[in-house]
Amino acid sequence: MNEAAKKQEPEEVETTETSEGGRERSTIAFPYLPLDDAVEVAKAVHTVGGQTCQWDQLAAQLQQAANGGGFRMRVQTAKLYGLLTYDRGTVTLTPLGTRICDPEQEKAARVESFLTIPLYKAVYDQFKNGTLPPSSGLETAMGSLGVAPKQKERARQVFQRSATQAGFFAFGTNKLVMPSVRGSSPAANITSPEGKDEEPEEKEKPDKPERKRRDPLIEGLIDRLPEDDKWDLQGRRKWLMAALSVFDLMYKDSEDNKGTITIEVERNSAK
Repeated sequence: MNEAAKKQEPEEVETTETSEGGRERSTIAFPYLPLDDAVEVAKAVHTVGGQTCQWDQLAAQLQQAANGGGFRMRVQTAKLYGLLTYDRGTVTLTPLGTRICDPEQEKAARVESFLTIPLYKAVYDQFKNGTLPPSSGLETAMGSLGVAPKQKERARQVFQRSATQAGFFAFGTNKLVMPSVRGSSPAANITSPEGKDEEPEEKEKPDKPERKRRDPLIEGLIDRLPEDDKWDLQGRRKWLMAALSVFDLMYKDSEDNKGTITIEVERNSAK
């Protein structure tokens, strides 16, 4: 990829506004576009090249100019949602991006992608056991979390659209409820504010009174383990790659212990 093509890649979108009083900067990251836009970009990469494609190929698939601001914004948004990376003119899906292109895994992947956004995770943690305030109150809460004053309205609007697209408003737009990944999955119910949703946890208390509540993303991984004793190598690899994505989101490497974990399937050679 030549230097001109490389320059088409988007720089990280800086959530700032300029006013007469000077420059206002949001101190917490959030996207300018909703989740569906990011998912569309990830699926376009999958359509063109499976796991990876070239910058101009992706632009053509999305019917946009490779050097246009709108296209750059969409790709950067997909990166912020944790669905892809880009470097030297090449766009590559992350494990989460690969999962979101799989119809059987898309619902759970949307939940994880939504919670990848620092602002959305902070709002969810603050209001998951209660009721969301009206629009003005939600904007005030976002301001206290680090959103610049002139960006609060836009941040709130995109948040509400993304929450709907990820399934968090299934019980009304005034409640953030963790979506059920599969039927009446306990993974979805443990964080729900509804009394009936807490029932699975109550049933476990007599047997495991000291059991620590797991993060919903970890519960979602466990919920996807097969129930029988048949599980092919590719299926195991996909699960492990998804686990790596969750662990990267939840845990930080120490300064003296950084590295990369690679998971590959090595088949026995025929004799």
